[in-house]
Amino acid sequence: MSALVSNETAAADGATAASRGRPAGARFNPKYLPLAATISLFMLMATLGSVFYDGFFSPQVFLNLLIDNAFVCIVAVGMTFVILSGGIDLSVGSVIALTTMVSASLVEKHGWSPALVIPLVLAMGTAFGAFMGLLIERFRLQPFIVTLAGMFLARGLCYLISIDSISITNEFYAKVSQWRLPVWGDASLSVSALIALAVVALAVFIAHFTPFGRAVYAIGGSEQSALLMGLPVRSTVVGVYTLSGFCSALGGVVFTFYMLSGYGLHAIGLELDAIAAVVIGGTLLTGGVGYVVGTLFGVLMLGIIQTLISFDGTLSSWWTRIVVGVLLFVFCLLQRLFTARGTGTH
Repeated sequence: MSALVSNETAAADGATAASRGRPAGARFNPKYLPLAATISLFMLMATLGSVFYDGFFSPQVFLNLLIDNAFVCIVAVGMTFVILSGGIDLSVGSVIALTTMVSASLVEKHGWSPALVIPLVLAMGTAFGAFMGLLIERFRLQPFIVTLAGMFLARGLCYLISIDSISITNEFYAKVSQWRLPVWGDASLSVSALIALAVVALAVFIAHFTPFGRAVYAIGGSEQSALLMGLPVRSTVVGVYTLSGFCSALGGVVFTFYMLSGYGLHAIGLELDAIAAVVIGGTLLTGGVGYVVGTLFGVLMLGIIQTLISFDGTLSSWWTRIVVGVLLFVFCLLQRLFTARGTGTH
């Protein structure tokens, strides 16, 4: 009889733990399923590439995934906070283009020092994001519409500066774009990749170890509940878009190092790549659940798809879009199953 009572008590304790969002025993917590799926799929693609293509399994090939997509990673980090809060930001690609145009114009046509230009464009992007956040919070406007207007505005401002591409010949930009940090053997990392890694590390800290990060998760889970808990919902919403604007401008600075030019057609569609990376990285579009590390792997996933197609040599580059589209369908279905089970908790 005592054994039976003990078993019933243990079962009750397990049910209580599960109801509180804690795994009973060693069970896998379902909220980590999208992140686990992303990392597993990335490892599978890396393994298949190493098996089928000579030279694929090398440190520099994998480091190039980050080097070539550093600006996407930085923008996607800002987008992660926006989506975690239940919003969306469609202006990020246009802000990158505007950043490159302002930088190129001031450096090349007006002779400004990069030491002044870079802080200026970072402040410009931050202010642009804050302005959109204020409109969204103050007037209760839909983020989709506000950021869509921001996308058109920033892209249009590019053409007020110049309708043509402006090449950057400044020595500082050239040196930064060519500088490499040796990592192991012949493998190395660029300045852009190091900036992207620093942004990811800082974003992880902000998301999980600061009151701002906890408020973002709470708002994404339920804005009404966050208000009832006394969280600073209004300032957090503005802060999320401010952060996204800063990340977009920083991504623009990195993109300028990468392209050494400013052009109004730069980064067209990049907002869709950023959203795709965030979703593939396991962040729920409904908000409240997601991880910055997942976004990093989402960006690396986009990069490894492009690299596999490049190594194959027989496939068109458009297959990248096809594969990404299929992955988005799969991860959206996975998210639907995830939310249907009621596991959308932080």
